[in-house]
Amino acid sequence: MAEEAQAPPPTTVAEEAQAPPQLVLLNSMTKTKEPFQPRVEGKVSMYVCGVTPYDFSHIGHARAYVAFDVLYRYLKFLGYEVEYVRNFTDIDDKIIKRANERGETVTSLSSRFINEFLLDMTELQCLPPTHEPRVTDHIEHIIELITKIMENGKAYAMEGDVYFSVDSFPEYLSLSGRKLDQNQAGARVAFDTRKRNPADFALWKAAKEGEPFWDSPWGRGRPGWHIECSAMSAHYLGHVFDIHGGGKDLIFPHHENELAQSRAAYPDSEVKCWMHNGFVNKDDKKMAKSDNNFFTIRDIIALYHPMALRFFLMRTHYRSDVNHSDKALEIASDRVYYIYQTLYDCEEVLAVYREEGISVPVPAEEQKVIGEHHKNFLKDMSDDLKTTDVLDGFMNLLKAINSNLTDLKKLQQKLEQQNKKKQQQKKQQQKQQQSQKQPADHIQALIALEAELKHKLSILGLMPPCSLAEVLKQLKEKSLTRAGLTEEELQELIEQRNVARKNKQFEVSDGIRRKLATKGIALMDEPTGTVWRPCELES
Repeated sequence: MAEEAQAPPPTTVAEEAQAPPQLVLLNSMTKTKEPFQPRVEGKVSMYVCGVTPYDFSHIGHARAYVAFDVLYRYLKFLGYEVEYVRNFTDIDDKIIKRANERGETVTSLSSRFINEFLLDMTELQCLPPTHEPRVTDHIEHIIELITKIMENGKAYAMEGDVYFSVDSFPEYLSLSGRKLDQNQAGARVAFDTRKRNPADFALWKAAKEGEPFWDSPWGRGRPGWHIECSAMSAHYLGHVFDIHGGGKDLIFPHHENELAQSRAAYPDSEVKCWMHNGFVNKDDKKMAKSDNNFFTIRDIIALYHPMALRFFLMRTHYRSDVNHSDKALEIASDRVYYIYQTLYDCEEVLAVYREEGISVPVPAEEQKVIGEHHKNFLKDMSDDLKTTDVLDGFMNLLKAINSNLTDLKKLQQKLEQQNKKKQQQKKQQQKQQQSQKQPADHIQALIALEAELKHKLSILGLMPPCSLAEVLKQLKEKSLTRAGLTEEELQELIEQRNVARKNKQFEVSDGIRRKLATKGIALMDEPTGTVWRPCELES
C-alpha cells in the first residue's frame, strides 16, 4: 500500500548529513514568501475550504485538494503533527435547487455527493484530513459567532436576515487588496436594496418556503455562505491558526469575508499564512460547474489512471494555473508509466538478491546521485513546494536505475560466457574486478536507488496503492480505452504485423506500427516476441 511505502529507506552518509532547509511559503496576505513558523513548536493547524456537494467534483477541485495534500504530506514528512480541517458546505442555494429538481431531500443529495467526493479523493491518494465537518452539524457554533459579531456592533438584522456591516470594519479588503468601490455582492447572493452598503454580506438568511431551516434569535433560517468557515475553523483550530487554504477564486469574497467576520467577533483572530492555488483552465477560461465548461474527476479517470491525473496536476506549481489538455495528460500518463516500469524492472531483478545480505557499500557514483537528489528534493519542496522541479528531478534517479540494470545484465552475460569458456586467467580476472563494478556493486546501487525513489514518491502521494505489476496493467488498460481497442483486437493487429514482416511486406507492418503509435500504443520487437506499452500520441 502507498502509505506503507512511506517508511524511510536506508539512508546514505550523504542523506544523513542533510537536514531540511527552512520551509518558506507564499503568504497571500503579504504577497511574499515567508519562513513558516508554526504557532506551537512541532504542531501545525491547517484549514482548507471544501466542496459544496451538489454534483460530482471537477478537476478544479482535484487541483486544490491535491495541492494541499502535497503540503499536508510534506509537513508530516518534516515531522510536524498536523491538524488538518477540510469542510463540506452541505447547505447552500445550489444544493437546495438541485435537490428540488431531483425530488430528493437536501440531506440525501449532499450526503451522496460527499461520499462520491471522498471516493475521488481516495482514487487521487489524498490523505483523509483530521476533521471533515459539515455545516449542518455546526449551526449552534455559527449562531454563537453571529451573536458575538452583533454584540460587537459589526452586523445588523432585518426581517429575519442578518448582514455584516463592512463600514464597521476598517480592515475590510486587506486580504484581496481591492477597493470598496470595486466590491460587488458575492456571486452566490442576489443584490438586496435593504442593505446599508451594497457590499454588506449575509451572515444569516431568513427561511423561504420549502427550504431547510433552523431556529435562531432572528427567526427561522440558515447560515450565509461565508460564516460557516469562520465558525468551524475556530471550533476545531481556535481563533489563531497556522494555514488557511483554498483556490484563488476564494480570496474574494469568501476569504475576505471570513477574515472580517472572525476579527469582528474576536479581534485577536488571525491566520498566520493564507495560501491559494491556481485554477484549472479550459480554453484559457477557469473551469467551473457554473459555466458548464468542466470535466469531472470521474470523466478524467475513466480515460487516465488517477496517478496520471495527480502527476498532471502536480506538474504545474500550485500557485499557477493549469491548462487542461489531452496532450498534457498523455505526457503525464507516459511519465508515470515510465516511473513504475523502471521500478518494476528493478524489483524483478532484485527479487533474487534481497535475502543474500550483500555487504559491499553503495558505490560512490550512486551515493552522489542519491545525495544530490535528496538535497535537491528538500531544497525544492521547502521553497514553496516546487513540485515541477521535484518531478523533473526524478529523471536522474530513473536514468541511474536503468543504467545499472543494463550494466548488470551485460556483466552477468559476460561472466557467464567467461565461466563457460574458462579462458580467463585468475590474475586477469582479479585486475578486472579492481577496475570495474561487480554484480554486487550494481545490486547494492539498485537497492539504494530504488529506496530513494520509492520514498520520495511516497512523500508526494505518487506510490500506487497496489503492486507495480497491477498499476502497470491498469495504465495499459486505460491506454487501450483511449485507443478504442480491446486487448484481443490489439493482439490481432500485432499478429497481422508479424505475418506482414515474415512475408517481407514492410510497408504493411510499418503502417500497423504507425497507426498504433497515433493511438498511443508503442510496439517493441524483442527476442521473445512483440510486446507493447502505452506511449505519447504520435501525430
